[in-house]
Formats: sequence, structure tokens, C-alpha cells
Amino acid sequence: MLKFDWTNAKSALGDAGALWKEALDARSVLLNRSGAGSQFTGWLELCGKDNRSQLSRIRQAAAKISEESEALVVIGIGGSYLGAQAALDFVRSPNYNLLKKSTPDIYFIGNGLSADSLSETLALVGDRDFSVNVISKSGTTTEPAIAFRIFRELLEQKYGREGAASRIYATTDARRGVLHEMAVQEEYTTFVIPDDVGGRYSVFSPVGLLPLAVAGVDLDAMLNGAQTMFDGLSSADPAVNLPAQYAAVRNGLYRQGKTIEVLSCFEPALRFTGEWWKQLFGESEGKDGKGIFPASTVFTTDLHSMGQYIQDGLRILMETFIKVEQSGYALQISADEANADGLNFLAGRDMAWANHQALAATAAAHLDGGVPNMTLTVPDRSAESFGTLTAFFEAACGVSGYMLGVNPFDQPGVEAYKVNMFALLGKPGYDEVRRKFGIQA
Repeated sequence: MLKFDWTNAKSALGDAGALWKEALDARSVLLNRSGAGSQFTGWLELCGKDNRSQLSRIRQAAAKISEESEALVVIGIGGSYLGAQAALDFVRSPNYNLLKKSTPDIYFIGNGLSADSLSETLALVGDRDFSVNVISKSGTTTEPAIAFRIFRELLEQKYGREGAASRIYATTDARRGVLHEMAVQEEYTTFVIPDDVGGRYSVFSPVGLLPLAVAGVDLDAMLNGAQTMFDGLSSADPAVNLPAQYAAVRNGLYRQGKTIEVLSCFEPALRFTGEWWKQLFGESEGKDGKGIFPASTVFTTDLHSMGQYIQDGLRILMETFIKVEQSGYALQISADEANADGLNFLAGRDMAWANHQALAATAAAHLDGGVPNMTLTVPDRSAESFGTLTAFFEAACGVSGYMLGVNPFDQPGVEAYKVNMFALLGKPGYDEVRRKFGIQA
């Protein structure tokens, strides 16, 4: 069970009772589908048992991929890969591809325009048998579209056009778009991105489920954990409705001038959880000149780089810690006869205990330095815990966005850079933008 402790934020809040009432009102707007962007709230139902119709097909596809491929290349950007990458690291390991395992290696690509990164992935796949899961509603997003061209060509060279088609799995729109049309024409195996689910809320859809099934993640446990958290959203009890409570606290701190929230994890396996969280809240709340800026750190490593600023810098920070209660490994600190490093006082202690003490010490120091903070505790790094934590943030983001007074489900600002990028890349139809930059087509 996920726990939420905001003791270290209470002194910095205004009227907590009024904030809770406001959070419940925003929660009702979310659940009643009466707010801006409500047509994109289908993620609230993705984990219910009646909505798992694609699980059987997903597992069949995953079994086929595992049987015939040593590697799976997942092509997507933003919400099309961050959730799956976060879950893979959280549940399995950031070093998943280096583990001895019976499941294929998984490479995430198409999330940038780096020639070095793409070339290195090609080299890592090498001459091994592989499959591709391309994820895009449209099929025209520049970064994944380029990567798909390259890996599709490699598949066709290796297996022929028909053989390549049998190894391509397209997660895309049900009815329209370039990728959908290509999948129909080439007879790719397809999975649907629901129309009412945006990318950053899509980890519990086939977008995240297919790669995770290939990795052997327990999908039922993950979805059950998430559904438990979504069920609590309807409660008016703050001890049950943790997402609304978190939304209330962070908005209260925002109104006190805390405009940056740092998500601090004490396990490297949660680094991509932080990356996913940044997109979720940044893209949902950063609009209309409003929003809490999301940043993430991995402690204790980043205490030796960002710790000074957090402790003594501009006092516009709030912080949310994620604590993993049970480590997957028991590793004791040994005694040393010479005790040259003076650490024999830790002899016999478990490393996980030391990590937890570091979290407690950091939270106390940052509070003393003027950074109010909250702590989220998950039991372990299981699939169920990942589902619970992810659903907590998704639900809280919807509530928090409505408290902030924005549409949490659109991203109008994302289009601005795309227009300029298309123009600078020489895409037809962008002559006026090119003239603005003084660039010849």
C-alpha cells in the first residue's frame, strides 16, 4: 500500500481545510467529466477488469516476440516510451539488457535525433533476430518516423518484406493516420491507442503493456495496483484519497511561492520514473502562464551536485521524496579491523537501512533550509507498486490541473517548436516560417 506523508509541508501551507475542499471539488470535475479536456480522461478506466480485452492479444504477441527474437526495438517518443521505460527500470532493472534472463533485450529508440544514439542501437541489435514495436498515433512525428524507416529497412533486408511485416507491431490509432494505413496495407499486428487517452497517460494501454509483457512484467498485478488507487479517488476521506491530498498540498505550496517541485528518488531504478513524472506534470500544468515546474533528482548521488542549491538557493522549491520500503537485496556493511575509514559503527547494518536514514536526514535538512517536502512510500519495486505509484500521479495530476485552473489534458505549446523544426528541416509547406528565419528552401 502506498503511503503519503506531508508532515514536513504543513507549516508552509495556508488553510489546509479549504485546500482539501477545493481538491475534492476538482476531483469531482475530473470524475464527472465536466472540465476542460474531459474527452481525454479514458485513462481512468484502462485498468478495470472489464477494460482488459486486449491483454490476451498482447500476451500472445509478447510470446511470439520472445520465441522468435532476441531483441525488441521499441520506437516512440514522449508518452509513447517513457512509461514503459520507467516500468521496466522500476520492476526489472536499469540494467535489464545486461541481466541473464529468458526474455528479449529491449531497446527504446526514436526519442531523439541523435545519429550516435541510433547508430549505437543498430550496433547493439547487430545481426541478432529482432522485432519492432512502433508506437505513434499519427505515424508522422519526426523522431520515431525516422527511426522506423531505418529499422523497417533493416528488417526487410534481413527477412524480406513479408517476413519483416510479421515482426512489426504497430501501436497506433484505430481508424486513421499514416501508421494505421501502413499497418493495414502491410498487415502488421496492431494494437490500439484509445482516442480518449493522451500519450502521457497511456502507460496502462497497449503503449506500455506490450513492451512490458515482452519483459515478463506481471501485467495483472500492475493493473490491479493502479485500479486500487483509482478507486480511492472517489472517496472524501483524505486517508484514502491520497491523489487529491497530494494535489491539495502541492497547490497550497505553489500559492506560497514554491513554484518548482523536485521529485527526489533514492533508487537509481526510479530515474525514469522521474523522467515520466516530469512529462506528466510539465505537459499537463505548464500553460496559460501557470504551473509548477517539475524537476527530478536521484539521491544520494545528486546530493553531491544539487544538494547545495536545494539547501541554500532561491527559496522557490518544494520537494517530493519517493521511498522504497523493502530492497530486493540484503547487503550488509562489513566490519574492518583497521577501521581506517571510521565506518565500523555501521558494521552489520543493511545498505537499505542506510539509504532510508539518508532520506530521513535529507528531508529534515531541506525542511530546515526552507524547502517543505512530502514523502511517498511504496512497499517494494514490484509491478503492483509501480501500478499504484503511477496511478497516484496520474490521478493527482488531473485534480491538480483543475485546481490550477488549466486544461490538464492538452499541450498547445508543444506545437510551437514543431513548426520551427519542420521549417528548418525543409519540410514542404513551411515557406513563410523559413522566410522568417532567412533560410532558403
